[in-house]
Amino acid sequence: MHAYLGGIVKNMNGIPEAIGGTADHVHLLIGLRATHCLADVVRDLKAVSSRWAHEEIGERSAVWQDGYGAFTVGASECRDVCDYISCQEEHHRKRTFQEEYLEFLRCGGVEYDERYLW
Repeated sequence: MHAYLGGIVKNMNGIPEAIGGTADHVHLLIGLRATHCLADVVRDLKAVSSRWAHEEIGERSAVWQDGYGAFTVGASECRDVCDYISCQEEHHRKRTFQEEYLEFLRCGGVEYDERYLW
């Protein structure tokens, strides 16, 4: 799935810097052009990858949640983010995805209502 997501990003004229995750979530560090609309990119990533999972590999249980989180990253932070993405399994032995995501939101100063996150 991760390699396929990278191919989708390339077909959108984006740059897949790093893609990884675990069975229940995925992280993508992608370079987008100024003309890209993030909501359209995410919608297309979900639609194309779901169709592939269902039709090509027969994984009917593969579904995306309705929402997503997106954060901008400065060029000086890209290496750290790539390293973070490549170590997801190890990372989540210490902290759950949910715990980590809430920390991302807090650190980013993003207001949220947890009723709408999961």
